[in-house]
Amino acid sequence: MDDVNEVRNRRLNSWQLSKMHTFEAAARHESFALAASELSLSPSAVSHRINLLEEELGITLFARSHRKVELTGEGKRVYWTLKSSLDALNQEVLDIQNQSLSGTLTVYSRPSIAQCWLVPRLGDFTRQFPSISLTILTGNDYPDMQRTGIDLALYFDDMKVMQQASCFLMHEAILPVCSPAYARQHELIQNPDNLRHCTLLHDRQAWSNDSGTDEWFSWAQHFAVSLPPSAGIGFDRSDLAVTAAINHVGVAMGRKRLVQKRLERGELITPFGEKALECPQNYYVSTLSGRHWPKIDAFIQWLRGHAQ
Repeated sequence: MDDVNEVRNRRLNSWQLSKMHTFEAAARHESFALAASELSLSPSAVSHRINLLEEELGITLFARSHRKVELTGEGKRVYWTLKSSLDALNQEVLDIQNQSLSGTLTVYSRPSIAQCWLVPRLGDFTRQFPSISLTILTGNDYPDMQRTGIDLALYFDDMKVMQQASCFLMHEAILPVCSPAYARQHELIQNPDNLRHCTLLHDRQAWSNDSGTDEWFSWAQHFAVSLPPSAGIGFDRSDLAVTAAINHVGVAMGRKRLVQKRLERGELITPFGEKALECPQNYYVSTLSGRHWPKIDAFIQWLRGHAQ
């Protein structure tokens, strides 16, 4: 048993890493013969190296039959981890060699920030930095940036993300918004008391913890407004609540930064004027500590320029 545990807990050594080159070619082709041709080895030499690697790792990487070899489930996991690592390493080397504003940049954002604020502005970034290839990912989680290959993340929160280098981007304020038709139907113009008869629309994941109806109740408490007894409709994205408001479903608690264009186009109105509440939460940009790469710094400076 001690020997088994030792194998399980052992880190890869230089000998095993050297055999990973052979494994990568064999896994990519799912053929020892094709891997042998690429590596200028004999098929038997490739097979021998894979056998030794499997024995050393204690993992069966390939299922062998008379005519072909196939990756096992464990083999697929090892291959895709190796491939991701090699892709990241290749990109890192290219970035170091170029030392310029080029290459790929992966940006993670809360969906509503991406939909309503970031994506509409990206044309300006691509015009300024045409050699940087952007990938935009969205979600409500706090992903492991090292494992997922994310270079930058945009968050809306009341605290900085642990284990990441975070910097302030911009403040935010909230205020109720609805369609002009909904405001007329419920006689809301300058009459917040009529909210008692309306459907409230919530972003229940506005920040790190489940925010529930906190935005609405914080606003109502600050301005001494009574809310309806029903919790209304909850969403996991602020932009979905806003979309529902545009379609006359109810009144959403809008973030000024994210609804500004909708207000300018007349799709939404603020029925109670400028009854805006400053948020304790802010927008942050996060990166991995120590990643002061030219393309990352350029994107952060570009974001700050648009956050004015």
